[in-house]
Amino acid sequence: MALEIERKFLVIGDGWRNGARIRTIAQAYLTPPGPTSVRVRIQDGRATLTIKGESRGAVRDEFEYPLPLDDAEAMMTLCQRQPIRKKRHEVLHAGKLWQVDVFEGALTGLVVAEIELSKADEAFALPDWIGREVTDDPRYRNSTLIASGLAGLGADAPRSACVPA
Repeated sequence: MALEIERKFLVIGDGWRNGARIRTIAQAYLTPPGPTSVRVRIQDGRATLTIKGESRGAVRDEFEYPLPLDDAEAMMTLCQRQPIRKKRHEVLHAGKLWQVDVFEGALTGLVVAEIELSKADEAFALPDWIGREVTDDPRYRNSTLIASGLAGLGADAPRSACVPA
């Protein structure tokens, strides 16, 4: 069984922008928001189907399978909501890969960073552009954001809908 061990943080600065590799992502959910999710993702012309189990802190079961691009595009039309669109910036800091997601469309203004770990208690250095941790806040799960948008973040919603790419 595959496990995802991931910590998620809000981003408070833009020091992460230097030299980052950028990926284009569209993802849609075949299941309603809840503890488990089934997602179709198209990233840079490649498609995957991902099934994620219920979170246990920063740990959850994750199963990911490649899909033909045509199938993924067709599956996205089955989803009740429009796909989330974002630019993922891959940034190395202190030997660790950080993924900084700059959301687009209805989620413009939201910037979230994730780091995947090999064990739940693994130590890592926080970059100076990292803000509050939101790993355990279900409002920041993509499967929730697709349903509730920025309004679901309440007072935490970004004040500016203008984030430069």
